[in-house]
Amino acid sequence: MLAKASVPPSHRIAADNYMVIKKIYGTPVVKSRISNKERALLGKYDFNQLEYTTIKQINEELSLLKKWSMSLDKTLKEDSDRIIDIRLKELKYLAACRYTLITNEIYNGYMALEKYFEDISKYSI
Repeated sequence: MLAKASVPPSHRIAADNYMVIKKIYGTPVVKSRISNKERALLGKYDFNQLEYTTIKQINEELSLLKKWSMSLDKTLKEDSDRIIDIRLKELKYLAACRYTLITNEIYNGYMALEKYFEDISKYSI
């Protein structure tokens, strides 16, 4: 349902980026972790790292990010776009590590984020 609602351009760009890499290489090959500055931005809005999120948390986060991306507040809009880029970077890292960092089945928010990107991308597999 989230993917069917209006999607900000920054989300579509991130999704297309991820899907092109996935289509060409199968999985992302770059294993870059997020920086402390990026981690602090997530903490500012009380978001966990992607590897410690549930599907419900990611769905709530995506709806917030979509709302913030359409906001008139410039700072909130920029932070929303940076957070989606951080989430993309985290997803690439987890995909490159074959999703094995966290073995607990509860923390599978990355699956919801990947599905969201697949649904909104024009380069879906």
